[in-house]
Amino acid sequence: MGLQCGIVGLPNVGKSTLFNCLSNARAQAANFPFCTIEPNVGVITVPDERLIKLAEIDKPKRVIPTTIEIVDIAGLVKGASKGEGLGNKFLANIREVDAIIHVLRCFDDPNVTHVDGSVNPVRDKEIIDAELQLKDLETVENRIAKVQKQAQTGGDKQAKRLLEILLQYKEILSKGQSARTLVLDNKEDQRLAHDLFLLTNKPILYVCNVDEASVKTGNAYVEQVKKCIEPENAPMLVIAAKTEAEIAELESYEERQMFLEELGLKESGVSRLIREAYKLLQLETFFTTGPDESRAWTYLKGTKAPQAAGIIHSDFEKGFIRAEVIKYEDYIQYGSEAACREAGKIAIEGKDYVVQDGDIMHFRFNV
Repeated sequence: MGLQCGIVGLPNVGKSTLFNCLSNARAQAANFPFCTIEPNVGVITVPDERLIKLAEIDKPKRVIPTTIEIVDIAGLVKGASKGEGLGNKFLANIREVDAIIHVLRCFDDPNVTHVDGSVNPVRDKEIIDAELQLKDLETVENRIAKVQKQAQTGGDKQAKRLLEILLQYKEILSKGQSARTLVLDNKEDQRLAHDLFLLTNKPILYVCNVDEASVKTGNAYVEQVKKCIEPENAPMLVIAAKTEAEIAELESYEERQMFLEELGLKESGVSRLIREAYKLLQLETFFTTGPDESRAWTYLKGTKAPQAAGIIHSDFEKGFIRAEVIKYEDYIQYGSEAACREAGKIAIEGKDYVVQDGDIMHFRFNV
């Protein structure tokens, strides 16, 4: 689908270690592959137990999971908004991604130097926030200059509304707050805001990179981050990147699971991170399954049946007649499409049906 998450952070916080863990197929359960589009872009399989269970029932010739793209963005330094360091490249890369994974160093290690001399994840967060906010403020002020005359003299209602939104963003950004802290309930306002492509309006996931001892319980640094991000209502994940790298080096799936059990964990942090990134992009999954293939398909939350059909093939959307839908829980309970049909568990849905996460779908079409 082309949607991407970008991993950002100051130098030496562990973001490249994390990206390298994602890039190692063995870091994932069983058969989760990875490939490189560019040196810093990875296409990574989304772990999904539901697909495995469907394959166990249908025993297909092929099992095809869905994927997500992760971009490793160069480490940022102070002054990026003015072009310092790799500032211009960093900001351009962030502008191109759809969501941000912000890695924060939450561990002490005298052997890993910190770019600012000491470990302080809140300060690190504020450095990156400030650079992105300054760039957004520049964008907003430039836009105000263009829209103001149009709004005041042209009688353009949309321009007036856009100006009001821009002025709200200017006030927030001037106070050192991110654009995402402004909540817009009106759908038209949300569309106008989205079209501004503000860096600090992108959905964000904070990843606290901790030492192995803190991976289950967190630590004082994690608590500081938790308190700091409260106003943003953003998700947070605790991961030990160094431990994830050790897990990635183990040869077999069984060894990796044993390592995780010793740490008291059910699954790797990398698997949790991929799923959170998928959610961050407002992505969900529907399935097609049978003797030839069990497959997961990615769609944007809120997608209707004909558009979901078009993800498989454009002809399916053009000639859409109806969708036959089985709920995942019913498929697992009854054990086959035929049994679901006999039990009356197949719903016939039309063009206005909004696809639900986990739906097993069969499309009828005519071209």
